[in-house]
Amino acid sequence: MSSVASGATPPLSPARNPTRWLILAVICLAQLTVLLDNTVLNVAVPSLTEEMGATTADVQWMLNAYSLVQSGLLLTAGNAADRYGRKKMLALGLVLFGVASLAAALAQSPGQLIAARAAMGVGGALLMTTTLAVVMQIFDDAERPKAIGIWSSVNSLGFAAGPLIGGTLLAHYWWGSLFLINIPVALIGFVAVLRLVPESKSADGDRPDLVGALLSMIGMVGVVFAIISGPESGWLSGRVLVSAAVGVVGLAVFTLWELRIPNPMLDMHFFRNSRFIGAVSGGILVAFGLGGSMFLLTQHLQLVLGYGPLEAGLRMAPLALMVVALNFTGLGVKLLPKLGTPGMIVVGMSLLAGGLTAIATLGSDSYGGMLLGLLMMGVGVAFAMPTMANAIMSSIPVEKAGVGAGVNGTLMEFGQGLGVAVLGAVLNSRFAALLPAVALGAGSLPAALAMARTDADRAAVHDAFASGIGTSQLVGAAAVFLGGLLAAFLLRRAERGAPASGSGAPASAAAGDETERPEAALAAAPEADPVRPGPAAARPE
Repeated sequence: MSSVASGATPPLSPARNPTRWLILAVICLAQLTVLLDNTVLNVAVPSLTEEMGATTADVQWMLNAYSLVQSGLLLTAGNAADRYGRKKMLALGLVLFGVASLAAALAQSPGQLIAARAAMGVGGALLMTTTLAVVMQIFDDAERPKAIGIWSSVNSLGFAAGPLIGGTLLAHYWWGSLFLINIPVALIGFVAVLRLVPESKSADGDRPDLVGALLSMIGMVGVVFAIISGPESGWLSGRVLVSAAVGVVGLAVFTLWELRIPNPMLDMHFFRNSRFIGAVSGGILVAFGLGGSMFLLTQHLQLVLGYGPLEAGLRMAPLALMVVALNFTGLGVKLLPKLGTPGMIVVGMSLLAGGLTAIATLGSDSYGGMLLGLLMMGVGVAFAMPTMANAIMSSIPVEKAGVGAGVNGTLMEFGQGLGVAVLGAVLNSRFAALLPAVALGAGSLPAALAMARTDADRAAVHDAFASGIGTSQLVGAAAVFLGGLLAAFLLRRAERGAPASGSGAPASAAAGDETERPEAALAAAPEADPVRPGPAAARPE
């Protein structure tokens, strides 16, 4: 067994689980299924409208019920995993997800499908948090960056594979097949989890923070619903403003509540840790750039370059394939000791920003220039996203690994939604400013084209939209680049201010965490953690 050098006296790592890579494969498969269901249903909208008689409002709720419930429950699911056991919650999440997928496939009305999608969101929230928490549990300091890199690459693969898998299934089967494919994955995952994954949970015995759970759900659902509704209803519409206000007030009250109670669901003192703040800010902006760019690229490929949905999905695949290839080969892991966490984040987010810039400047008229940008973005995401996730998780005590995973998942949801909202607003503003007089007041490209009277007017409308896409991509590139510098600065300052023994909370020093596996040694000095209130004893089972 090897230990990781982190200073004068490196802590000994727990005995490595011999089936850890097999466990990782199983949880990554479950994670991929959860992520696919964020996008796979988009290609089935015409079928649902025709076969179910679904209205536009029905379709919106079919698409959004899943993400709304999932984002609202991430922190609560992570807290439940820490309290009651990560293995139990992972198994429960697989059961809920499988049963809800079957119900979705057999739905006979829009209401039934919406309810099933909401239930899938509950299972998805449990899976999103417990999979990362289990990675933190079964891998030691030496292997964790590579494991998190592989886990993180699943996020990018889910973005690209959803429309491709959905389109392929719909070409041969009915829309319910989109959900039936989840069932064998859930069954295999459930059996594997019961047989392979060791149980672990917090030894603190905290009381459930039910009020905090309710407030976090109200806050996140309000914010996410406003972001989802903005492009359709208008950012200044009553629905969006009321939802945003409810979300912001809910999160503010949640913060005040968590600061007052002795056993909070999310310890707000984490936000005094500059390493945590740096990782959080960077994580939001990586998700901002990735989520916003995916939104823009879809429109760029279909509305500017004229590709169909399946063709557009295929042409976006190089980004995800680059992320997967680099994370599985471990290039980022090899560079991390040389560049350090701040250096990896600067390089990764600079490449992500450079890719967006290349697409805006070189890909406006052809796919060739866009391909270069997609490959650059893939390298940037492969470097930045796992590094960011590892920084977030390592700045939180291991007994709060589930909450840490909930924070990471919430940041991804929030950042992606924010990217769509902000870059979409920039696109609409630029598009409206450049429209020819004949199409003024049109709210979308199809509406503007319908109002255009001549070929010259239609060409001007098309050019205005392409310019809006390019401008919004450049705004996204600037935000990502500056965010990378900010995150690196905060992380560098945290490293300089940390004591020699380290200030993180590595999983190998599982203080306060009960794990059913043999322990080779227990790391000391938990009091070095600036966010941990005091030393706690780790108890091997």
